[in-house]
Amino acid sequence: MAGLGQKLEARQGQGLVMTPQLQQAIKLLQLNNIELTEFVEEELERNPLLERDERPEAGDPERAEPVETSDAAASSDELSFDAPAKAEDAIDADAETMYSDSKSDMQGADAGGSVDWSRAGTGGSASFNSEDFDAAANASKEKSLREHLHDQLADLALQPADRMIAAHLIDLADDDGYFRADLDETAERLGVTRSEVEAMLACVQNFEPAGVMARSLQDCLALQLKDRDRLDPAMAALVDNLPLLAKHDYAGLKAACEVDGEDLTDMIAELKRLTPKPGLGFGTDSTRSVEPDVTVKERPDGSWAVELNTDTLPRVLMNNRYAAQISKAARSDEEKVFITECAQNASWLVKSLDQRARTILKVSSEIVRQQDAFFAKGVAWLRPLNLKTVADAVGLHESTVSRVTSNKYVATPRGLFELKYFFTSAIASSDGGEAYSAEAVRYRIKAMIDGESLEEVMSDDKIVERLHEDGVDIARRTVAKYREAMNIPSSVQRRRIMKGMG
Repeated sequence: MAGLGQKLEARQGQGLVMTPQLQQAIKLLQLNNIELTEFVEEELERNPLLERDERPEAGDPERAEPVETSDAAASSDELSFDAPAKAEDAIDADAETMYSDSKSDMQGADAGGSVDWSRAGTGGSASFNSEDFDAAANASKEKSLREHLHDQLADLALQPADRMIAAHLIDLADDDGYFRADLDETAERLGVTRSEVEAMLACVQNFEPAGVMARSLQDCLALQLKDRDRLDPAMAALVDNLPLLAKHDYAGLKAACEVDGEDLTDMIAELKRLTPKPGLGFGTDSTRSVEPDVTVKERPDGSWAVELNTDTLPRVLMNNRYAAQISKAARSDEEKVFITECAQNASWLVKSLDQRARTILKVSSEIVRQQDAFFAKGVAWLRPLNLKTVADAVGLHESTVSRVTSNKYVATPRGLFELKYFFTSAIASSDGGEAYSAEAVRYRIKAMIDGESLEEVMSDDKIVERLHEDGVDIARRTVAKYREAMNIPSSVQRRRIMKGMG
């Protein structure tokens, strides 16, 4: 048997080292403008070489030529967020992870965007370590009502268009937790029917806290009583007659509720234990924290202009003159190292902010191009779209597109939406043409059923036949699944309901 022993062996290979700065660059891409501003404010306090860029916007004739800026912005394309997907996953798992990749994967990374991994930097102040920066911790410490409702919305298995409607309704809630917007105007803006908006409003009214998204005080109290299983006819009558309660017209209340004095006293006491403004239990400073990262406006020729929201986009530059002054004044090695690290971090931040803006604008523009029918006609015209389609079109990795579209909002003529809501599943076209969005097909089905009469109640087979005539290749079981998901009864049940109404 050969003897066992230990030996040292040197091997040469390629490795992908995820430096703290590169890790932070990828994390910056995930932040929305509000979170990014908070992060930049902290860096301005930490780094004496950084300062706000208060020059006029690009294109403004009064904008002065940069004198004190670093040359990082001019070479911003050298920094790519499009790192290999496995490396990005490694960052999320461990801030200090080093991921070894194959030579072919490294070459692929260079093709997507040139970043010299071997020189990406190994130093940096503690402020750039992923362990020291937490986007959630740097956001508002007290969760807002809107954030609380969006968290609950994320847990629901809704279709893309329904989710877009619900998200828009949540964003219209006021600080007290009420929904006071006009339903008809909201429906018209989204390109849907009032009944569809009402259905999603009823959905979010089931969220916590009880009574949220009510349209009036009576609705708010009724929702809370319903949540407690106490909305009996007597309590419903009491809620409907709040003006009598305000006038202390107890005789009128007893008559309206059909109860005696003792019961009325108990009912009033129970009513006083409810919360008339359920939204006040949440943070008020951040209730308007959702700001658009991108805006979409219609041009006179009918096309769409996509722009970054520069009002909330932080702009910084590095003061090279000050850096040179303090470098000459540095005496000890410790001072020199500190100044060098500050210069590296400032240069990197200017560079990565510029690249982040370019990436978001590129991805947003492609999404708008793909979904232009939605902006022109409404939710029913959503097209099938997935991450790969956008990634291939803009030359980025799918994981990068995913990061760009999460927690980023776009302000459009139809409302404020998260970019990720524009990705939908697809149903093939029977004539080999462009596929149909599954959400658009659901709306077609609902529109057909809404237009039924007692003499012509369509079975699922009949709906399939009609859709095939329109070029939509869909199976009967899929129609049944979509119908049930929209809580629409079967044709037999619908016919019975119509007869009962007649």
